Amino acid sequence: MPDEQMANSSGQPPAAPAPAPPPPAARPLDTIDRSILRMLQTDGRASIRSVAERVHVSRANAYARINRLIDDGVIRGFSALVDQERAGQGASAYITLKIVQNSWRTVRKQLTALPGATHIALVSGDFDVLLLVHTKDNRELRELVLTRIQSIPEVLSTRTLLVFEETDLGPEDD
Repeated sequence: MPDEQMANSSGQPPAAPAPAPPPPAARPLDTIDRSILRMLQTDGRASIRSVAERVHVSRANAYARINRLIDDGVIRGFSALVDQERAGQGASAYITLKIVQNSWRTVRKQLTALPGATHIALVSGDFDVLLLVHTKDNRELRELVLTRIQSIPEVLSTRTLLVFEETDLGPEDD
């Protein structure tokens, strides 16, 4: 008899393993947390000292709050805002995709591997996925769309929207 079907000493089958505990509930953010987030969104390289001074808390408090925001998954990481054109990526486009129902995870995995893909979202409406890409030029963009994206079996159709100009929006000033 397989181990999982063997009875224990009381003659009862073994208990099923306990389900994994749910993730802890997100802690509410107060005005200081929100100020720290706005500051770090504007300048991810801000020192703990400057964060503490700006939000009027001790350095230890600022350090603890930032670590808690990271541990809670509120802050997912730090990155640089890149001027794509100056970085040699002169063509940008939003690409909308219609995909086979229930294929999101498969499609997302393939889209994340594309060169120049910078944002992917599963959305509702007339299409299923919104993808932002940056490429060297329109020729590279055409190759990306016609050869790479449209060859994904779960992609039913695409529509490409060229970006003529873009502006990254930061958090509102205090």
